[in-house]
Amino acid sequence: MAGSETRERLAADVYDIPRRRAFVELGDDDLARLAALRPLAEANIDRLVEDFYALLLGHEDTRQFFPDARVIERVKRLQRAYFLGLFDGKVDEAYVDDRLRVGAAHERIGLAPKWYLGAYRRQLRLLLDLLFAGISDPAEAHAAFASLQKLVFFDITLAIDAYIVARDAALERHQAALRELSTPVIRVHHGVLLLPLIGTVDSLRAEQVMDTVLVRIVEEQARVLILDIAGVPVVDTRVAEHLLQTTQAVRLLGCEAILTGISAHVARTLVQLGVEIASMPTRARLAEGIELALALVGKRIAPVGAGVEPRGPDGAGRA
Repeated sequence: MAGSETRERLAADVYDIPRRRAFVELGDDDLARLAALRPLAEANIDRLVEDFYALLLGHEDTRQFFPDARVIERVKRLQRAYFLGLFDGKVDEAYVDDRLRVGAAHERIGLAPKWYLGAYRRQLRLLLDLLFAGISDPAEAHAAFASLQKLVFFDITLAIDAYIVARDAALERHQAALRELSTPVIRVHHGVLLLPLIGTVDSLRAEQVMDTVLVRIVEEQARVLILDIAGVPVVDTRVAEHLLQTTQAVRLLGCEAILTGISAHVARTLVQLGVEIASMPTRARLAEGIELALALVGKRIAPVGAGVEPRGPDGAGRA
């Protein structure tokens, strides 16, 4: 997911930096303490990165995300920047954007939260060892690690939020694609469109159907639309209302609607429900609906050779 999309979806909450900092108790004193330790981090950054990737490359589940040496080198550079960013001493919108990209990138490559949460644990352990080895006063080392732990958990909340938003956005795109595939408007002939409905027709799908159909009618300058409901398992009052609304909208564009695929069961159900569809041409079979649609545009289906003058062996018409 692009950073701008992540930012737009999370803007109402994630950029309330003071509130998020307050919840993890990350104060200005913590950031100042970490900024003072940047020289220590810079002096040990290469070892930190190598030790961190020893874990990721040593496990089959995470090693698969690093297919070649070029990718490994690139992510190591990014990890180096991430580690040093912990010791910048500031948490602003640029910092938040960078952490959001971490979560969005993990969702994009398919890295499950269980793996990068485990990686955060590794980070904390490496940083703990760094601080207690580089700070002579145990109390100061403990305070530094407490500050670092707050910032890392601040980062984790951002990464998780971005991961969830990216996953939700991906699901929405997939659902939209499925809805589009489930609403195929087929051109049968010039001026004649066919919409075969298959599956459940709920309010959301009915709206999708109407939008798709109306756009195609305008694009194709269609005069007839065939709605085939043979693949709709249940036709109740709600489904019938959706169909009627669609046909009414179709007529406003100067297009006739034909309903096909009406079985005996569906016919009986519509009668029992008192649904009035008398104003709409109906046919039991799709083939009959296509014949009617073609007739409405001045065409007809005829056997091959029907109405054609017979010709002799030499290709000439008979006298």
